[in-house]
Amino acid sequence: MSTVSIRLDDDEKMDLEEMCAQMGMSISTFYMICTKKALRDRCIPFEVTASKDPFYSASNMRQLRKADQQIRSGQVVEKTLEELEALDE
Repeated sequence: MSTVSIRLDDDEKMDLEEMCAQMGMSISTFYMICTKKALRDRCIPFEVTASKDPFYSASNMRQLRKADQQIRSGQVVEKTLEELEALDE
């Protein structure tokens, strides 16, 4: 039998201990369940996703690439803040 050490934020550890206790298990049992499921299914037993930051959405990235091409090819219009504010009126 081997021992594995994991570092957790104190508050997260307390929250995990509380959640596990409500389910009638220890943190060790919780990690053993996750490990056995991962080994049985040959995958992480929960969904792992990237941040859903809308800045990196496909449509925004297309617009950023388009704007970058326009800037590099000199297709830009320069206006002062006053000129831009006047456009809004």
